[in-house]
Amino acid sequence: MKKTMKCGLLGERLGHSYSKQIHACLADYEYELYGVPREKAAEMIKSGEFDGLNVTIPYKELAYSLCDWHDEFAADAKSVNTVVRRDGKICGYNTDVFGFITMVERAGIYFGGKNIAILGSGGTSKTAYLASKKMNAKKITVVSRSGEVNYDNVYSLSDTEIIVNTTPVGMYPKNGESPVDLARFPKLCGAVDVIYNPAKTEFIFQAEALSIPRVSGLSMLAAQAFRACEIFTGKSLSPDLIDTAVKDVMRSTSNIILIGMPGSGKSTIAVLLAEKTGRKLVDTDEEIRTRFGCPADIINTRGEDEFRKIETEVVCEFGRESGLIISTGGGVVVKDRNLPLLSQNGRIYLIERDLERLATDGRPLSVDIGKLYAERKNAYLRFADVKVDNNASPEEAAKQILKEFGFEI
Repeated sequence: MKKTMKCGLLGERLGHSYSKQIHACLADYEYELYGVPREKAAEMIKSGEFDGLNVTIPYKELAYSLCDWHDEFAADAKSVNTVVRRDGKICGYNTDVFGFITMVERAGIYFGGKNIAILGSGGTSKTAYLASKKMNAKKITVVSRSGEVNYDNVYSLSDTEIIVNTTPVGMYPKNGESPVDLARFPKLCGAVDVIYNPAKTEFIFQAEALSIPRVSGLSMLAAQAFRACEIFTGKSLSPDLIDTAVKDVMRSTSNIILIGMPGSGKSTIAVLLAEKTGRKLVDTDEEIRTRFGCPADIINTRGEDEFRKIETEVVCEFGRESGLIISTGGGVVVKDRNLPLLSQNGRIYLIERDLERLATDGRPLSVDIGKLYAERKNAYLRFADVKVDNNASPEEAAKQILKEFGFEI
């Protein structure tokens, strides 16, 4: 297909949208982001100067009111997120319901005959409600701040089997929060979070800790775009493109994080990775040095506990960001709190080097390197997604990481 079609996304603030990247994976048409003020949104929808238009908050209800025709899901939701013009008429679709159903089915979370609790009462809550009905849920309860079922009495829903978070709680930049404590729902067997930034919210980490099937919102975003693309083009597409889009976004937004013993070569490898990818490099020890002073001096004068508190502050700041190369200090793994802070938006690589080859100069905690490694070994393994051997050369280790991560250099 040639780039003759003009498509795009209409919203108010679209600075962190992944839609353009996703649609580039799906088809070869022009796709732009249109951040438009409220007073001009209706004019754009009615103008017809597009072949296909996606619509996001806060204009979905407006789009619904302007359409001459609605598909089944748009009519039920009173919300339109996909607009095309046919025979002079504005036609509105809701592909969010398709996206939600695709997301949970691919995650192996089955709603049929289950008791569902939906957190939030906005537009996405309506999408989740319609999708839950479509998937034959047994009972659906909507939880809101001021409704009959609210966050003061939500734990009375002791028969809840699947919880869907449609609230913005835990979304970037307010990472690390969850609207509820999943451990207080004894029958819970599924957790769905429509948030996709960060890739793992506190809500999802809780489900992971409970070994409950869970899924985040990126696959919903890709699936609804897939269906919108079919509507724009009038062509059936391979469902494999949904996975392609998800992987592409994850590859471009996930941080590459290096952990390992002091002197294992993390900093050198991180520099190589930044050079080869063009990504910003963050060295947590260097950040601490710039802001608070030399790490060794902090440990010697104020104690290791104080240093670890500072380290966690820095990890918290950069772990929530996207698309970085992050090199951490050797002891970052001694605080369990650092694991979700790092892995919420990243893939963690353990850099391994034989103990006798580790540099110890200027490292106050590395006097007895064998003892230090024994103390930290299990923590390194718990944090790591991938182990990387650095006994050959930093260049070879960097090459291993880029290949595993999916970079084409």
